[in-house]
Amino acid sequence: MSTSRIQTAAAIAPVAQIAAMEQTVAQLQDQLRACQQQLVNAQKLTALGELVSTTTHEFNNVLTTIINYAKLGMRHKDAPTRDKALDKIHEAGQRAAKLTNGILGFARNRSEAFESTDLRRVVEDALLLLEREMMKYKIKMELKLDPVPPAWANGNQIQQVLLNLLINARQAMPNGGQLLIRLHSDPADPQMVDLAVRDSGSGMTPEVMRRIFDPFFSTKAGPDASGKGGTGLGLAMCRNIIEAHHGRIRVESAPGKGTAFTIKLPVAAE
Repeated sequence: MSTSRIQTAAAIAPVAQIAAMEQTVAQLQDQLRACQQQLVNAQKLTALGELVSTTTHEFNNVLTTIINYAKLGMRHKDAPTRDKALDKIHEAGQRAAKLTNGILGFARNRSEAFESTDLRRVVEDALLLLEREMMKYKIKMELKLDPVPPAWANGNQIQQVLLNLLINARQAMPNGGQLLIRLHSDPADPQMVDLAVRDSGSGMTPEVMRRIFDPFFSTKAGPDASGKGGTGLGLAMCRNIIEAHHGRIRVESAPGKGTAFTIKLPVAAE
Protein backbone atom coordinates (compact mmCIF):
# COMPACT_ATOMS: atom_id res chain seq x y z
CA MET A 1 0.00 0.00 0.00
CA SER A 2 1.34 3.41 -0.91
CA THR A 3 2.20 5.99 1.72
CA SER A 4 -0.69 8.26 0.65
CA ARG A 5 -3.22 5.44 0.99
CA ILE A 6 -1.91 4.58 4.45
CA GLN A 7 -2.23 8.21 5.53
CA THR A 8 -5.77 8.42 4.13
CA ALA A 9 -6.81 5.23 5.93
CA ALA A 10 -5.28 6.51 9.16
CA ALA A 11 -7.24 9.75 8.82
CA ILE A 12 -10.53 7.98 8.08
CA ALA A 13 -10.26 5.62 11.07
CA PRO A 14 -10.56 8.33 13.79
CA VAL A 15 -13.47 9.93 11.92
CA ALA A 16 -15.32 6.60 11.84
CA GLN A 17 -14.57 6.04 15.53
CA ILE A 18 -15.87 9.48 16.44
CA ALA A 19 -19.07 8.89 14.44
CA ALA A 20 -19.59 5.55 16.18
CA MET A 21 -19.01 7.15 19.56
CA GLU A 22 -21.47 9.94 18.78
CA GLN A 23 -24.08 7.36 17.77
CA THR A 24 -23.48 5.47 21.02
CA VAL A 25 -23.81 8.65 23.05
CA ALA A 26 -27.09 9.50 21.30
CA GLN A 27 -28.43 6.03 22.05
CA LEU A 28 -27.41 6.32 25.70
CA GLN A 29 -29.10 9.72 25.94
CA ASP A 30 -32.32 8.23 24.53
CA GLN A 31 -32.10 5.39 27.07
CA LEU A 32 -31.50 7.90 29.87
CA ARG A 33 -34.56 9.93 28.89
CA ALA A 34 -36.64 6.74 28.79
CA CYS A 35 -35.36 5.71 32.23
CA GLN A 36 -36.12 9.16 33.64
CA GLN A 37 -39.68 8.94 32.32
CA GLN A 38 -40.06 5.47 33.82
CA LEU A 39 -38.82 6.89 37.12
CA VAL A 40 -41.43 9.66 37.02
CA ASN A 41 -44.16 7.11 36.26
CA ALA A 42 -42.96 4.80 39.04
CA GLN A 43 -42.92 7.66 41.53
CA LYS A 44 -46.41 8.66 40.46
CA LEU A 45 -47.71 5.13 41.04
CA THR A 46 -46.01 5.09 44.44
CA ALA A 47 -47.56 8.42 45.35
CA LEU A 48 -50.95 7.20 44.13
CA GLY A 49 -50.72 4.12 46.33
CA GLU A 50 -49.79 6.27 49.33
CA LEU A 51 -52.69 8.65 48.69
CA VAL A 52 -55.18 5.81 48.36
CA SER A 53 -53.98 4.46 51.69
CA THR A 54 -54.35 7.87 53.31
CA THR A 55 -57.74 8.73 51.85
CA THR A 56 -59.21 5.32 52.70
CA HIS A 57 -59.36 6.43 56.32
CA GLU A 58 -60.99 9.68 55.28
CA PHE A 59 -63.63 7.78 53.30
CA ASN A 60 -64.35 5.71 56.39
CA ASN A 61 -64.95 8.94 58.32
CA VAL A 62 -67.26 10.23 55.59
CA LEU A 63 -69.22 6.98 55.49
CA THR A 64 -69.52 6.98 59.27
CA THR A 65 -70.97 10.50 59.12
CA ILE A 66 -73.45 9.52 56.41
CA ILE A 67 -74.56 6.37 58.25
CA ASN A 68 -74.95 8.08 61.63
CA TYR A 69 -77.00 10.97 60.26
CA ALA A 70 -79.09 8.60 58.16
CA LYS A 71 -79.91 6.68 61.35
CA LEU A 72 -80.70 9.96 63.11
CA GLY A 73 -83.12 10.95 60.36
CA MET A 74 -84.77 7.54 60.45
CA ARG A 75 -85.26 7.63 64.24
CA HIS A 76 -86.68 11.16 64.42
CA LYS A 77 -89.71 12.09 62.33
CA ASP A 78 -89.70 15.85 62.98
CA ALA A 79 -88.75 18.05 60.06
CA PRO A 80 -85.93 20.08 61.76
CA THR A 81 -84.02 16.91 62.76
CA ARG A 82 -84.47 15.34 59.35
CA ASP A 83 -83.41 18.54 57.59
CA LYS A 84 -80.25 18.69 59.72
CA ALA A 85 -79.50 15.03 58.97
CA LEU A 86 -79.97 15.56 55.24
CA ASP A 87 -77.72 18.63 55.29
CA LYS A 88 -74.94 16.68 57.02
CA ILE A 89 -75.33 13.76 54.63
CA HIS A 90 -75.16 16.16 51.69
CA GLU A 91 -71.98 17.81 53.05
CA ALA A 92 -70.31 14.44 53.62
CA GLY A 93 -71.29 13.29 50.13
CA GLN A 94 -69.77 16.40 48.57
CA ARG A 95 -66.51 15.86 50.45
CA ALA A 96 -66.40 12.23 49.30
CA ALA A 97 -66.92 13.40 45.71
CA LYS A 98 -64.04 15.88 46.00
CA LEU A 99 -61.72 13.21 47.36
CA THR A 100 -62.72 10.82 44.61
CA ASN A 101 -62.22 13.42 41.89
CA GLY A 102 -58.82 14.33 43.36
CA ILE A 103 -57.58 10.75 43.33
CA LEU A 104 -59.04 9.98 39.90
CA GLY A 105 -57.62 13.17 38.42
CA PHE A 106 -54.16 12.38 39.76
CA ALA A 107 -54.35 8.80 38.45
CA ARG A 108 -55.97 9.53 35.09
CA ASN A 109 -53.95 12.46 33.77
CA ARG A 110 -50.88 10.92 32.14
CA SER A 111 -50.51 13.59 29.48
CA GLU A 112 -47.07 15.12 29.05
CA ALA A 113 -48.55 18.30 27.57
CA PHE A 114 -47.86 21.70 29.09
CA GLU A 115 -50.62 24.28 29.32
CA SER A 116 -51.65 27.43 31.15
CA THR A 117 -51.98 26.17 34.74
CA ASP A 118 -53.63 27.71 37.80
CA LEU A 119 -51.14 26.93 40.58
CA ARG A 120 -53.63 27.92 43.28
CA ARG A 121 -55.86 25.06 42.10
CA VAL A 122 -52.88 22.70 42.14
CA VAL A 123 -52.17 23.66 45.76
CA GLU A 124 -55.80 23.27 46.82
CA ASP A 125 -56.09 19.84 45.19
CA ALA A 126 -52.90 18.62 46.89
CA LEU A 127 -54.06 19.84 50.30
CA LEU A 128 -57.42 18.15 49.87
CA LEU A 129 -55.63 14.82 49.46
CA LEU A 130 -53.36 15.35 52.47
CA GLU A 131 -55.63 17.32 54.79
CA ARG A 132 -56.46 14.42 57.09
CA GLU A 133 -52.82 13.30 57.31
CA MET A 134 -51.66 16.79 58.29
CA MET A 135 -54.32 16.93 61.01
CA LYS A 136 -53.35 13.48 62.26
CA TYR A 137 -49.72 14.51 62.72
CA LYS A 138 -50.66 17.88 64.26
CA ILE A 139 -49.31 19.98 61.42
CA LYS A 140 -50.65 23.54 61.44
CA MET A 141 -51.13 24.81 57.90
CA GLU A 142 -50.63 28.40 56.81
CA LEU A 143 -51.48 29.47 53.28
CA LYS A 144 -50.31 32.67 51.61
CA LEU A 145 -51.62 32.34 48.08
CA ASP A 146 -51.19 35.67 46.32
CA PRO A 147 -52.89 36.29 42.97
CA VAL A 148 -50.34 35.18 40.36
CA PRO A 149 -50.43 34.68 36.58
CA PRO A 150 -50.90 31.13 35.28
CA ALA A 151 -47.76 29.05 34.91
CA TRP A 152 -46.77 27.18 31.77
CA ALA A 153 -46.75 23.70 33.22
CA ASN A 154 -48.11 20.20 33.41
CA GLY A 155 -50.40 20.56 36.41
CA ASN A 156 -50.39 16.85 37.21
CA GLN A 157 -46.60 16.74 37.39
CA ILE A 158 -46.40 19.87 39.53
CA GLN A 159 -49.00 18.38 41.88
CA GLN A 160 -46.79 15.30 42.12
CA VAL A 161 -43.82 17.50 43.08
CA LEU A 162 -45.88 19.41 45.63
CA LEU A 163 -47.22 16.23 47.23
CA ASN A 164 -43.68 14.95 47.58
CA LEU A 165 -42.51 18.17 49.24
CA LEU A 166 -45.50 18.22 51.60
CA ILE A 167 -44.99 14.61 52.66
CA ASN A 168 -41.27 15.27 53.25
CA ALA A 169 -42.17 18.30 55.35
CA ARG A 170 -44.63 16.29 57.41
CA GLN A 171 -42.00 13.60 58.02
CA ALA A 172 -39.55 16.25 59.20
CA MET A 173 -42.05 17.21 61.94
CA PRO A 174 -42.88 13.91 63.72
CA ASN A 175 -44.11 15.77 66.80
CA GLY A 176 -46.12 18.35 64.91
CA GLY A 177 -45.17 21.77 63.67
CA GLN A 178 -46.00 24.53 61.23
CA LEU A 179 -46.11 24.34 57.47
CA LEU A 180 -46.28 27.38 55.22
CA ILE A 181 -47.25 27.21 51.57
CA ARG A 182 -46.68 30.43 49.70
CA LEU A 183 -47.57 31.34 46.13
CA HIS A 184 -46.34 34.68 44.86
CA SER A 185 -44.59 36.61 42.13
CA ASP A 186 -41.10 38.03 42.60
CA PRO A 187 -40.93 41.59 41.17
CA ALA A 188 -37.25 40.98 40.40
CA ASP A 189 -38.16 37.97 38.24
CA PRO A 190 -41.56 38.75 36.65
CA GLN A 191 -41.38 35.91 34.11
CA MET A 192 -41.48 33.30 36.85
CA VAL A 193 -44.02 32.25 39.49
CA ASP A 194 -42.76 31.17 42.92
CA LEU A 195 -44.24 28.28 44.90
CA ALA A 196 -42.62 27.75 48.31
CA VAL A 197 -43.03 25.08 51.00
CA ARG A 198 -41.51 25.88 54.39
CA ASP A 199 -41.60 23.65 57.46
CA SER A 200 -40.50 24.09 61.07
CA GLY A 201 -38.92 20.65 61.23
CA SER A 202 -35.50 19.28 62.05
CA GLY A 203 -33.69 20.91 59.13
CA MET A 204 -30.62 19.62 57.31
CA THR A 205 -26.87 19.93 57.60
CA PRO A 206 -24.90 21.44 54.69
CA GLU A 207 -23.53 17.97 53.89
CA VAL A 208 -27.04 16.54 53.52
CA MET A 209 -28.24 19.54 51.52
CA ARG A 210 -25.52 18.99 48.94
CA ARG A 211 -26.82 15.50 48.23
CA ILE A 212 -30.60 15.69 48.60
CA PHE A 213 -31.24 15.75 44.85
CA ASP A 214 -28.94 12.77 44.20
CA PRO A 215 -30.84 9.65 43.12
CA PHE A 216 -31.14 7.01 45.85
CA PHE A 217 -29.76 9.30 48.55
CA SER A 218 -31.96 9.30 51.63
CA THR A 219 -31.61 10.09 55.32
CA LYS A 220 -34.53 7.75 56.05
CA ALA A 221 -34.12 4.10 56.94
CA GLY A 222 -37.25 3.29 54.96
CA PRO A 223 -40.96 4.10 54.78
CA ASP A 224 -42.40 5.59 57.96
CA ALA A 225 -45.43 4.38 59.92
CA SER A 226 -47.74 5.78 57.24
CA GLY A 227 -45.89 3.84 54.51
CA LYS A 228 -44.35 6.93 52.91
CA GLY A 229 -40.81 7.82 51.95
CA GLY A 230 -37.42 6.16 52.09
CA THR A 231 -36.52 5.38 48.46
CA GLY A 232 -34.26 8.38 47.87
CA LEU A 233 -35.93 9.02 44.52
CA GLY A 234 -38.54 11.62 45.41
CA LEU A 235 -36.43 14.78 45.32
CA ALA A 236 -34.42 13.59 42.33
CA MET A 237 -37.72 13.17 40.50
CA CYS A 238 -38.83 16.63 41.64
CA ARG A 239 -35.71 18.25 40.23
CA ASN A 240 -36.06 16.40 36.92
CA ILE A 241 -39.67 17.55 36.56
CA ILE A 242 -38.91 21.18 37.39
CA GLU A 243 -35.93 21.30 35.05
CA ALA A 244 -38.07 19.81 32.27
CA HIS A 245 -40.39 22.79 32.86
CA HIS A 246 -37.42 25.14 32.36
CA GLY A 247 -37.89 26.10 35.99
CA ARG A 248 -35.69 26.04 39.06
CA ILE A 249 -35.86 24.46 42.50
CA ARG A 250 -33.76 25.55 45.45
CA VAL A 251 -33.57 24.61 49.10
CA GLU A 252 -32.68 26.54 52.26
CA SER A 253 -32.21 24.73 55.55
CA ALA A 254 -30.30 24.59 58.81
CA PRO A 255 -30.35 22.06 61.68
CA GLY A 256 -33.17 22.87 64.07
CA LYS A 257 -34.50 25.71 61.90
CA GLY A 258 -36.60 23.88 59.36
CA THR A 259 -36.41 23.65 55.58
CA ALA A 260 -37.79 25.72 52.73
CA PHE A 261 -38.11 24.59 49.11
CA THR A 262 -38.84 27.19 46.46
CA ILE A 263 -39.98 26.25 42.97
CA LYS A 264 -39.83 28.77 40.15
CA LEU A 265 -41.98 28.08 37.10
CA PRO A 266 -42.26 30.12 33.88
CA VAL A 267 -45.32 32.29 33.39
CA ALA A 268 -47.65 31.18 30.61
CA ALA A 269 -47.57 33.40 27.55
CA GLU A 270 -50.69 35.50 27.05
